[in-house]
Amino acid sequence: MTWFDALLLGLVEGITEFLPISSTGHLILTSSLLGLEGKSIDGLLIVIQGAAVLAVCFEYRRRLWDTMRKLPEDRVARRFGLNVAIAFVPLAVLGFCFGDRIEALLFAPLPVAMALIVGGVLILWAERRQHVVRLQSVDDMGSGDALKIGLFQALALIPGTSRAAATILGGLLIGMNRRVATEFSFFIAIPTLLIATAYKLWQMREALNGADIEMLLLSSAVSFVSALLTIRWLLRFVSRHSFVGFAWYRIGFGGLVLLVHGFGQLRW
Repeated sequence: MTWFDALLLGLVEGITEFLPISSTGHLILTSSLLGLEGKSIDGLLIVIQGAAVLAVCFEYRRRLWDTMRKLPEDRVARRFGLNVAIAFVPLAVLGFCFGDRIEALLFAPLPVAMALIVGGVLILWAERRQHVVRLQSVDDMGSGDALKIGLFQALALIPGTSRAAATILGGLLIGMNRRVATEFSFFIAIPTLLIATAYKLWQMREALNGADIEMLLLSSAVSFVSALLTIRWLLRFVSRHSFVGFAWYRIGFGGLVLLVHGFGQLRW
């Protein structure tokens, strides 16, 4: 891996992690085009997601600090923390049971392309159906709502689906407005990605050398900064626009990957 490779992967991760277009899918495609493969690359792609989620912690640092401080005596804070935990559980359980098998079978460009297209179609359907908003804030959620979104998030085990897209889609279907669905997808990313990052770092601990660590730090720094800027832009965007544009992007990008592969212009 070169410095350019590390910078590009960090930029792709930071921009795509919280958009409903699949960061994992874009990272798999990017690393494939760059000719990067192997366990160390797979591990790096997971680790830099942890750097991106630190941008959420920074952006919502006051909300997170207030929640932790008020947990002993505030019912709303306890409910928020419980909902985040509940939404995390389905992905954690299924990932522990089937994650390695899914990674071996589906972490490739063509399955990613298919998932991008299917996800785009589902977003178009969700946006065009009648949308009744009953949850105006993440604090209005009940444990049942959190579990439903957690089940949607578990779909993100399929690369190309997009964790953000799955959770936002789930939020829209249970009656959240776009901004609230987007914000909750940020919050449940915190335990999901931080635990995945810690697990991968532990697995890679003996394989990492000085050069790997330098590249990892560069990718992580770029991922953090670009993710922070993307989060702020996305919150402004969803206040005035739908997710239809992201759906068409997914369909177009996935179709392009299939077309290029079909004509043999690139060997994935």
